[in-house]
Amino acid sequence: MQAVVKTRRGPGGEVKTVPTPTPRENEVLVRVRASSVCGTDVHLWVWNSWAEARVRRLPLVLGHELSGEVVELGRAVKSLAVGDHVSAETHIVDGTCYQCRTGRMHICEHVEVLGVDHDGVFAEYAILPELNAWKNDPALAPEIASVQEPLGNAVHSLLPENTDEDVAGKRVLVAGCGPIGLMAIAAAKTYGAETVVATEVNPLRAALARKMGADAVLDPTEDPARLTERVRAASGGRGVDVALEMSGHPASLTLVFDALTPGGRVSMLGLFDRPATLDFDSAVVLKAAQVHGIFGRRMFETWYQVKSLLAQASFREKVREIITHRMPIPEVGRAMELIESMQAAKVSLEAKW
Repeated sequence: MQAVVKTRRGPGGEVKTVPTPTPRENEVLVRVRASSVCGTDVHLWVWNSWAEARVRRLPLVLGHELSGEVVELGRAVKSLAVGDHVSAETHIVDGTCYQCRTGRMHICEHVEVLGVDHDGVFAEYAILPELNAWKNDPALAPEIASVQEPLGNAVHSLLPENTDEDVAGKRVLVAGCGPIGLMAIAAAKTYGAETVVATEVNPLRAALARKMGADAVLDPTEDPARLTERVRAASGGRGVDVALEMSGHPASLTLVFDALTPGGRVSMLGLFDRPATLDFDSAVVLKAAQVHGIFGRRMFETWYQVKSLLAQASFREKVREIITHRMPIPEVGRAMELIESMQAAKVSLEAKW
């Protein structure tokens, strides 16, 4: 089969002919119909310091966001059939650690990630454990089905574990409008948020944030004190109830806590390229802030929430608008350039070889 492979510890990747994998007893072989590019894929493609430290083995087939058709079953697979339309939950778990046994598989102590620790999906075929294959409505468009994984990150950020709170009637800040931030805006409005304020420096993504329903989109590069005042003003003066840090920028870290109303909650999804500082006394302790680290999606509660959102035609159309570019998988290098230069939001990759 053809696949996009990382063959060396450095920038780039290449399309190569590699053996078509064979599923083991609890796995399925999936014919890839569509994939999409995630920020993690970009890190691996440009080979930044995170990739250098994180990747343990090469060669590696890249990619993890998937829509595809089951074409072969391992002999122990019970819940799937040939012809099923599936997407991939990308966290491969051991099922035996303390986290898995207490209902928190998404933060499995020994979690491995598709396209990082295991061969991924920028290929004609991909292997998934039975547990990781999420069965889709056959009518769900492949390019929409493939972005359920990052959409799950957005939903998990809005509705984190260990809280019964939702965002209905709340004032929400989304700091950073990459694809997951944009999805979070659309989901927050669908869930009934009273006000959504976003920050974004890129004109394309700022315009998309407005299309997703943001009530205000502010420039994060302006004076920090002034920016905090503007977020508070846009949220009725009291500050936001829920803040999502999606950018991984140190200035954004300060903003989400400065703009938070006392007793509010913060979800941290963005990864920081370098250590960031925060005055915990004023930002967290004295403000009684709730802080949630977001890693992946709850398995599989979040997937059911995503399914419910995508059942709404209006929400599917918003997701479709976030996909600004479509191209064949072998053109993934061009996709990386568009994302790196911030000329694209989400790029969908079609399985055309």
